[in-house]
Amino acid sequence: MSDLEYSVKDHIATLLLNRPEKKNAFTDGMLTQWRQSLLDAQDDPDVRVIVVTGAGDAFCSGGDLGRRSHQLTADEPTVLERKQRFGKTTHSVALTIPHIDKPIIAAVNGAAVGAGMDMALMCDIRLAARSARFAEAYVRVGLIPGNGGCYFLPRIVGVARALELLMTGEFVGADEALRIGLVNQVYDDDKFLDSAYTYAKKIAAMPPVAVSMIKRTVYQSLTCDLRTSLELIASQMTIVQTTQDYREAIAAYKGKRAGVFKGK
Repeated sequence: MSDLEYSVKDHIATLLLNRPEKKNAFTDGMLTQWRQSLLDAQDDPDVRVIVVTGAGDAFCSGGDLGRRSHQLTADEPTVLERKQRFGKTTHSVALTIPHIDKPIIAAVNGAAVGAGMDMALMCDIRLAARSARFAEAYVRVGLIPGNGGCYFLPRIVGVARALELLMTGEFVGADEALRIGLVNQVYDDDKFLDSAYTYAKKIAAMPPVAVSMIKRTVYQSLTCDLRTSLELIASQMTIVQTTQDYREAIAAYKGKRAGVFKGK
């Protein structure tokens, strides 16, 4: 069994973090697999949605602290080597995300702590089991968020709330996470995975070209002015209007048939 398992079913690619005995704490090897799995899903025309979840009772507890404690007793890396390592390992997934224009859903089945929470934040949508808990716990061990927490969290919950969570390292339960906009939906534990995949299938049933362009446009519009965003929309609209999905939808509308797009 791999520490990270990749599978595709019903147009949904699943990345399963598979170290339940370690609360799915990731290793450098897992991060390499994680990045490659995202690229594989991006290049696979059968994949329309990507789901990231954890095995056992945790989503991800961050980096493997046992591995790091061993490193502290080995040859001490230089400051430059420490910095370069982030780009090669810990940051490799975050730097790959902007190249993925298919929806990425974090199905948070349990605790998401430290870098584990960061990994959930970099996904487009977060679904939580009722027992899920979130914490940017870096500060509790004298560290700062190392995998994008300071970038993603303020954009999701606002600056003041993000600073509170980042500076205290306090845990947030699923219901509170829903209230502050950290997650999109909360499901009971015994129905969580079924509910999460039902949610994913709903998006996978939509026209894939339109979904990808919506995602791309939303993120690009966060960093540009209105005129630039509308210019982008004008260009992309001319493309989607040539797709078979669009033709089928218009035909269905004109014929007053139920179900505009069936996601064939």
